[in-house]
Amino acid sequence: MDPIELEIFKSLFVYVAEEMGIALRRTAFSPNIKERRDYSCALYNKDGLLIAQGDHMPVHLGSMPMAVRRVIRSVPMKRGDVVILNDPFEGGTHLPDITMISGVFVENADDSPFFYVASRAHHSDIGGIAPGSMTLTREIYQEGLRIPAVKLVEEGKWNEDLLNLILSNVRTPSEREGDLTAQLAANRIGEKRLLEMISKYGKEKIALAMKELIDYTARVVEKRIDQIPEGTYKAIDYLDDDGISSDPIPIQVAIQKKEKSLLIDFNGSSPQVEGNVNAVFSITLSAVVYVIRALLPEAVPANAGLLSSVQVIAPTATVVNAVYPASVAGGNVETSQRVVDVLLRALHQALPDTIPAASSGTMNNLSFGGINAETGEPFSYYETIGGGMGGGPLGDGDSAVHTHMTNSLNTPIEAMEYSLPVRIKRYAIREGSGGGGEKKGGDGIVREIEFLQPMTVSLLSDRRKFAPYGLWGGEEGKKGENLLIGKDGEIPLPSKKMFTVQKGDILRISTPGGGGWGKKGIGWSFVSSQSPNGFRERQK
Repeated sequence: MDPIELEIFKSLFVYVAEEMGIALRRTAFSPNIKERRDYSCALYNKDGLLIAQGDHMPVHLGSMPMAVRRVIRSVPMKRGDVVILNDPFEGGTHLPDITMISGVFVENADDSPFFYVASRAHHSDIGGIAPGSMTLTREIYQEGLRIPAVKLVEEGKWNEDLLNLILSNVRTPSEREGDLTAQLAANRIGEKRLLEMISKYGKEKIALAMKELIDYTARVVEKRIDQIPEGTYKAIDYLDDDGISSDPIPIQVAIQKKEKSLLIDFNGSSPQVEGNVNAVFSITLSAVVYVIRALLPEAVPANAGLLSSVQVIAPTATVVNAVYPASVAGGNVETSQRVVDVLLRALHQALPDTIPAASSGTMNNLSFGGINAETGEPFSYYETIGGGMGGGPLGDGDSAVHTHMTNSLNTPIEAMEYSLPVRIKRYAIREGSGGGGEKKGGDGIVREIEFLQPMTVSLLSDRRKFAPYGLWGGEEGKKGENLLIGKDGEIPLPSKKMFTVQKGDILRISTPGGGGWGKKGIGWSFVSSQSPNGFRERQK
């Protein structure tokens, strides 16, 4: 296909996914989707291979292909069918992330879909033992309602029994129904736009464009891997603990470069633990996809070609490949971040001029809820809080941003105070929390929330014991801190805890800063992007 024409198709496919995301955001009910944009949309070919994705959540997008392929294998789809699932052991990630998959059927073709469109959104409650469904648990049953691959819409008609079953097991059924309907609207938009493309260009040309885009990405990945020096690069990093035990949890990787391929081996990582920081394989694979994508030029299309030259080994029953019935809510949000950190730390040995220092390394998950004292209605809220970005060869790290596996925004103060019985006392940059260096790490965030009535609160965070690392002699970023301020004074909180608060209590969350890059007093000048060491040291 002509390169210019292929670029046009790439943009068409990507914007279909982007428009799906716009529709989902604008029609959703919950602040978590409308304001924080905790959702992702993507397109797949008839075999379940990723064709294009929106610029949404990396932790969703890298793992969603496993859910799509699961549906293709197990649920025969007819025109008008829509399948949902959230089961982490069947292609999902953790229970709050509900994936909705629709087949796109072409007229005058066989009875199998020509495309699939999928949306994944984090629902701010899916049942379980605490509001927000993101708290300390010991097994999957405690985390909420587990949904296998099943049809929510069959031949254009809602499965009312299934919908009622879901809504009867969550704390905020109206909000859940609204968000599910928004996901359906997003899928319908994707289906409509793809059928318009088929009508204009024909299915043969569309199929050719999909194949050539995947092949193009695969060639770029192979070329980039070829630039990595041959060898084996190892690294280890740690999660603070699982919230049940205080023991640190190692995550270890060995990256072997041989010819034009990578073997990424997580042997040596911790066995799966009692708490909920276990990650299913789709999450670990998602982190690998993200890191590979980050090594490539920005314009390269993100599709199934990203893993064409990469093999991933993750031993079963470990924190990077958990098996049923492990609890996994934190694996999606916390362990995914540490997998990225350890991958980048290993790659720094091979590409020292390319890899930045560690970013904050945690999503600082906060959820709370109860019964609203004024309305008598249940409420449930969930958010993640940003931190500092690691400094790197291209400059200082940004402050107060979401990094790596999360691409969400903050929830505006106005949205929180309007809909929830809380008051935001402080929301500021945590000055001085970024690590020093030639390129400084970005600063974290301080967020103080006053609770206006009793409720249940859950914290799921990390980097409170092990600081974000610096590179090339750069300093570590400051560790995060959690503090409850009440009538009994200031009480330090661990990184992971479920607790109750009273009216007037204040929760202060101070998030980690990013690591610094380069030793102070040493400058770096760019030599060549083609050399193994494209930056050279120079004295100031």
